[in-house]
Amino acid sequence: MNKPLVGALLSVLLLGAGVAPAAAATGPDTAEVRAKAVTFAGTVALSNCSGSVVRAPSSQPGDPALVMSNGHCLETGFPGPGEVVLNKASTRSFTLLNAAGSGVGTLRASKIAYGTMTDTDVSLYQLTRTYAQIESSYGIKALELDTARPAQGRAITVASGYWKRTYSCAVDGFAYRLKEGSWTWKDSVRYTSACQTIGGTSGSPVIDDATGKVVAVNNTGNEDGQRCTDNNPCEVAADGTVTVRKGINYAQQTYNMVPCIGAGNQIDLNRTGCALPKP
Repeated sequence: MNKPLVGALLSVLLLGAGVAPAAAATGPDTAEVRAKAVTFAGTVALSNCSGSVVRAPSSQPGDPALVMSNGHCLETGFPGPGEVVLNKASTRSFTLLNAAGSGVGTLRASKIAYGTMTDTDVSLYQLTRTYAQIESSYGIKALELDTARPAQGRAITVASGYWKRTYSCAVDGFAYRLKEGSWTWKDSVRYTSACQTIGGTSGSPVIDDATGKVVAVNNTGNEDGQRCTDNNPCEVAADGTVTVRKGINYAQQTYNMVPCIGAGNQIDLNRTGCALPKP
């Protein structure tokens, strides 16, 4: 996984005393300039990861808002293989960012609506505030989840609320299965090499540059060239062929979550078209 980071570092960062890592201090490259239209508005910083305030196309202004991140970013620890967290009370806080990447307020969860590391690597928190209340207070709208599967070659931007940094590249292709340690994910997005995401970017929204919609959630990368170990995922083809791509990073698609979001933004795993793992 793009490893979660310790909360103490975030506290320093948000107080303005910290700096991004050396890699983030360099000047913008061509890809970053190309995707300048993608901002940080609607992204959030967790204590150890990144995330975003998201909505389904059917979500209403009066619905309690949702924050999306990774399953491996849950405060309860990594869910085991086959484990699903559903409607578990939580008071976790999130720092909401504006377009420039400045923290403008604190949002708080009422529960972990959904979380897993099986088939995908995602967490959805239900907040104590509605979309309308967040927009009224901060002038920030939620990012919309795309209902369509991302296409190979599409220009994308990974927007990290933790580091206040963007990574721009394209969808290089898809991994039939992505295996990392004890976990296996299905139909993962593989980035082109320009997206060199790092620890703390876990949970960042992956945004289609053309539409501004969220198509995936950033979650991992092969750091050392090892085969299928922690922090070194491998691709497994339908015929069992294993491919290792050192330095390449990945995300989990999010279009398949949309059918699971029902009335009032409640997660309903029995809705037609919902394919998320059940408890």
